[in-house]
Amino acid sequence: MKEKTVQKLFDLNGKTCLITGASGYLGGAMAQALAEAGSRVVVTSRELDRAVEIARQLPDPNDVNHLGAVLDHMDVAELDQRFQTISEQAGCIDVLVNNGHEHCPNDWTDISGEQFTRILANATGYFLLSRLVHRKAVDSGQPASIIMLGSMYGLVSSYPNAYKGLVPASSVAYQTLKGGVLQLTRHLAVYWAEDSVRVNSLSPGPFPAESANPEMIERLKIYSPMCRMGHPAELKGAVVFLASEASSYMTGQNLVIDGGWTTV
Repeated sequence: MKEKTVQKLFDLNGKTCLITGASGYLGGAMAQALAEAGSRVVVTSRELDRAVEIARQLPDPNDVNHLGAVLDHMDVAELDQRFQTISEQAGCIDVLVNNGHEHCPNDWTDISGEQFTRILANATGYFLLSRLVHRKAVDSGQPASIIMLGSMYGLVSSYPNAYKGLVPASSVAYQTLKGGVLQLTRHLAVYWAEDSVRVNSLSPGPFPAESANPEMIERLKIYSPMCRMGHPAELKGAVVFLASEASSYMTGQNLVIDGGWTTV
């Protein structure tokens, strides 16, 4: 077999990538990266107009016409039908990025059992959507790459002093969810490897949005070996690596982009 060049390994030309949460702070950068690498991107949202507009704004170097579609990973009753509609429009789904996330602002002091369970349901949606992509890949005889969005807070505990007196503590439900997502990644990877469906996770470190409390950000910098926060564009190379053939012998792994945070 002829060895591929690095340029070819990272090239997503001819691939279709489905990404949830592409309108978000990090999701937008990852969708941009997948489009820049040459793939056709399927942008999903609860609102069709919003999904279509985001897809329209993505770069399209290969004139593949990115798609906007309705899909809510938290709505398990509608997930199968929504995915079927997307499949009819897009054909084969080569890459899934499970990035969408329903947020809860409550911390451990006041979160209800119902709210906690609701946040964990994000993982249910990730699993069900991943299984749909797996089944489609097997039925079509094509490989696929599934990327779960984890977090540094799925690996290490929170830092109470970074939040104390400023904002609610880092969500206990969020941290429980992200720890579970990493194990979900490993579990699916070993079961689906023989089907040529790779499952990896991408765990960002501190990437606070522009609206985040500035004093909290200064406190967080103390714990970062790089002494700064991450920028969304710094996830672009990682998501293209996991989506492309550059990571073809990688499955069940967690790629951490955190400025060294979890090494301390």
